[in-house]
Amino acid sequence: MKSKTILGIKKHSFLALIITFFTLSVLGQKNQAPKIDIHTAVVNGDIKSIKQHIASKSDLNIKESSGGSTPLISAALFGKTEIAKLLIDAGVMLNIQNNEGSTALITAAFFCRPDIVKMLLEKKADKAIKNKYGNTAYTTVTSTFQEVKPIYDMLGSSLGSLGLKLDYEYLKKTRPVIASMLK
Repeated sequence: MKSKTILGIKKHSFLALIITFFTLSVLGQKNQAPKIDIHTAVVNGDIKSIKQHIASKSDLNIKESSGGSTPLISAALFGKTEIAKLLIDAGVMLNIQNNEGSTALITAAFFCRPDIVKMLLEKKADKAIKNKYGNTAYTTVTSTFQEVKPIYDMLGSSLGSLGLKLDYEYLKKTRPVIASMLK
């Protein structure tokens, strides 16, 4: 009788051990970073992968190699409002500058992303930071459209293949709105 009890305990312990390992491996899989890197996920608008990066504690402030943009700067550039919100809510650093000195706020302002500008201002992004050209978020939208159109042309041409779409009429109309938000 005693050996049956010991065997029963061993069997239950072994079963509990198997269940524990299985549970841990499933939990570990849920918190693994996705195969797609975070910058590609941002540009592609892949919200599911962004959520996986957040859950797996990926570096959400990592700069991409060519221009030094963070995922938040890229979200501002490409107008990925929901992704910007996820990143901001996850606690990313708001004032990191890319290789040109632009922050997410400068980028969101220049590309007329009012919802992203609003979120950044609500979280106290620094409006006084200047990029390498001496511009703050505010000064990027206070010059005339004709003065900055060549910059939009160049960026639209170089980033269009990645999905950047620029509506010049929208930009002309929205620049003063962004300027008033930043005053």
